[in-house]
Amino acid sequence: MSGGLLVGDPALPTPGDPGDQPTAAEQAAERRIKRGRVLAALDRRGDEAVLLTTNTVLTWYLGGSRVHISLAGDPVAAVLVTRDGDHLVTFNNEIDRLTAEELPPEVVLHQVPWHQPLHDVAGWFGTGVSAAAEAELSRELRDARRSLLPVELGKYRSLNREVAAIMTEVLATLTPQSTEREVAAALAERVTAAGAEPLVLLCNGSSRSAFRHPLPTSSPLGTGAMVVVCARRFGMVANVTRWVRFDTASESALDAERRIALVEQDVFDATVPGARLNEIFARLQASYEQHGFGADQWRLHHQGGPAGYAGRDPRATPVTDDEVLSNQAFTWNPSAPGVKIEDTVLVDDTGIDVLSVDPRWPTSKVGNRNRPATLQL
Repeated sequence: MSGGLLVGDPALPTPGDPGDQPTAAEQAAERRIKRGRVLAALDRRGDEAVLLTTNTVLTWYLGGSRVHISLAGDPVAAVLVTRDGDHLVTFNNEIDRLTAEELPPEVVLHQVPWHQPLHDVAGWFGTGVSAAAEAELSRELRDARRSLLPVELGKYRSLNREVAAIMTEVLATLTPQSTEREVAAALAERVTAAGAEPLVLLCNGSSRSAFRHPLPTSSPLGTGAMVVVCARRFGMVANVTRWVRFDTASESALDAERRIALVEQDVFDATVPGARLNEIFARLQASYEQHGFGADQWRLHHQGGPAGYAGRDPRATPVTDDEVLSNQAFTWNPSAPGVKIEDTVLVDDTGIDVLSVDPRWPTSKVGNRNRPATLQL
């Protein structure tokens, strides 16, 4: 399936430069398609309406609108999708900003006092509708957002390119004396200046290289570091891992880097339209053993999966059976002691398109793809 449209979607204009802001016509067409996908899900279930309440689904449905205040908090809005239209409710102290800066014009607005609940539909909409909870349609809504539309792809490509460039520019300035928190602070500043939100900032210097989710500390980097950024803009999340080294690489380290890239290559080759996540995961499990990491390496860290409006949407496991679609984003992140590889990619009918690329970063050839190498400083 090409073009990022599900069966039954109306035609959508293709934007010009992927970095351009979409036109009003493109945004309106995007909204019509997404609304059509949700209504089709309601039809299949026989539901009258659904109340959208999570940040992942709301930002997807509203074209990237920022409906949060705290990154750790619940959204400050909810959307009731009915057969007659979309109704957004928010608090009285949030409605002015949302109206001025975030919301598409065709959404019908409702407000409640800041101290009252958003999810009591009868309280602000009335008793004339029976709304399903978002959780009841979680699989259908995940299916609806899998294949990215051209408007979304333009914004997502730009974000990933910018995050990759930020990683290059910040990491090229590091020294063995730089601390993990200094690295995270520099990345947070650049990501925020790019209009994105730094959802995850990880860094481990050589003294903490055993940790696969290393929250930054005051430790100096020492002989090298792994750095991870997950940045969100327009609701979509770019995920990137890079490595730097200050000393001479040992043969064993270089060998491990080469082998983890081969695991990723096997996973990329298995990630094609029509494949199922559990089938890809089985290939990944076999690949760890094939390339010398042992049969249980996959148990020691999550392996990634579909990306887009969530860091992983969902995390792939041996039992997740979602089908891969064309124009679906993925971030696989195979890892082993001292090595990890991670970029955000797009799956289409021609193969894997790596989105988080900065041509200034050093690469090595893995199969027919250029993959990021460790930056030697």
